[in-house]
Amino acid sequence: MPKRQFLKAQWNNLVMLNYEVDQKVLGEYLPPGTELDLWEGKALVSMVGFLFRETSVMGIKWPLHVNFEEVNLRFYVKHFNGTEWKRGAVFVSEIVPKAMITLIANNLYKEHYHTMPMRHFITPADDDHTRFLYEWKFKGKWNKLGATACNKLLDIEPGSAEEFIFEHYWGYNKLSATVTMEYQVEHVSWQTGKVKDYVFNADVADLYGEAFVPFLKKKPVSAFFAVGSEIKVRMGDKIVVGGN
Repeated sequence: MPKRQFLKAQWNNLVMLNYEVDQKVLGEYLPPGTELDLWEGKALVSMVGFLFRETSVMGIKWPLHVNFEEVNLRFYVKHFNGTEWKRGAVFVSEIVPKAMITLIANNLYKEHYHTMPMRHFITPADDDHTRFLYEWKFKGKWNKLGATACNKLLDIEPGSAEEFIFEHYWGYNKLSATVTMEYQVEHVSWQTGKVKDYVFNADVADLYGEAFVPFLKKKPVSAFFAVGSEIKVRMGDKIVVGGN
């Protein structure tokens, strides 16, 4: 039986820049009971920018916390529960402009949210493309993540790189050396638009750590855009490794 619904929202206009990293960099973030989910033998991290819309927590739309931006850095894992593999994401850092979201997520799900001033821009690039830009202010400077995507939307093809990146339906957080938080994220398969160009300009060292600098300063291995959909996040559960 599914867990009780915790959050319901629209996730819209997702920009995802994907980078190959050394697997050793992710070791300290890897939750117990999970292993890296590799794409063609490569460990990937994604810089993700998107919009929360029509957000409700426990069925309530909290004033001034309904529509806002998020930018996160995540990587991909899988967990075998004894009968099946569950494919999920682990968040290294998540940035939102709302302090209450940070407080709730960090306390309830042990996420890694930070509150910063944020803004976004959606502008026509030409007749066939739209430009999406997410910005967050850190140490007095605006950091940027964005892409120009084709307006023609396509279904995700089975076995594609887009399917690998977008279709992870579980979240995992490391609580301790033996305990992991697991929660389910539900949404339909998203449609995507081909990315024409992209931008990423951020203080990687201070935001994410020196270990990520050599990788996030390189050209991404791929850049994707998805239009998004309604999503639901279920209440979490704990996985205890090596315990009763």
